[in-house]
Amino acid sequence: MSLTWARELAHQVGHREEVAVVSEAPVPLLGEKMDPDTALQQVLRKSFAYGGVVRGLHAAVKVIEKHAAQLCVLAEDCDQQDIKKLVTALCADHKCNLLTVPAAKTLGEWVGLCKIDSEGKARKVVGCSCAVIKDFGEITEALYVLREHLKSHGIHFEIPEPSS
Repeated sequence: MSLTWARELAHQVGHREEVAVVSEAPVPLLGEKMDPDTALQQVLRKSFAYGGVVRGLHAAVKVIEKHAAQLCVLAEDCDQQDIKKLVTALCADHKCNLLTVPAAKTLGEWVGLCKIDSEGKARKVVGCSCAVIKDFGEITEALYVLREHLKSHGIHFEIPEPSS
């Protein structure tokens, strides 16, 4: 598969995503064990705050091809099977860790493709089929929880040293 084919596919698919409202995941209390979904949500939001997340197929493919991707997240409910095949194959070829989330709307909310109202609820959420983390920002407990989840599934995942 060529990179130009991926760009054309991303361009064709990129304009068909709908808008919906998604509720926010609960934040665990101190001392409470964090589940992997909450950990992934916090890691994505922290990375987004530091400018380390790229969203969408076109940008994700470019980052994976440059070997700059640290973690790739793919929506399971993506309506185009070609996107799933492309991202899965690229991650396998470039040895990039791949996680899946059940819904594109959820991933879209986690990577900032929404409006936040005065109550702190996400409104007008746009679905995101693929997102890639190229910089985690700061090292948090959620990142360690995510590493343990990946390790339990037989995936080796190293947390990069914080840059000074």
